[in-house]
Amino acid sequence: MEWSNLYGPSSQPPLYMISEYINNALWKYLNSFLQNNYHIQPKLTYSQCSMQRGWNLKYQKSGKSLCTLYPMENYFIALIVIGNKEMNEAELLMPLCSKYTQALYQETASSNMGRWLMVNVTDRSILDDVINLIQIRVRPKTVKY
Repeated sequence: MEWSNLYGPSSQPPLYMISEYINNALWKYLNSFLQNNYHIQPKLTYSQCSMQRGWNLKYQKSGKSLCTLYPMENYFIALIVIGNKEMNEAELLMPLCSKYTQALYQETASSNMGRWLMVNVTDRSILDDVINLIQIRVRPKTVKY
């Protein structure tokens, strides 16, 4: 069943139910990475957006968005906004990324607010791309894996 149909706007799911629904070790890894390296906790919010409606986890550091994570069955989507200030560095990173991330980056239109990448995190190479893109947005003081 689709995530947005399981929990409506007035029915906030517990975090463990999100993990159970996703059922993918990459989810736990990314959440641990973000919490350990940026010393932040996710904020559970409900999105009415027609592109990805439902409950999601937002990570922010000092008011700057790192990413928003959307639960899917057996994987998740990471929304990463590459701002205009980060665009050059992101483009230098792209040749080192997976073919999937490279294609997604090229297909995503750039606006005056940057590029809004909706990355389907389905394997470790894509997760590594997401982590590298997040570190372009905001650099952690030290990196723990």
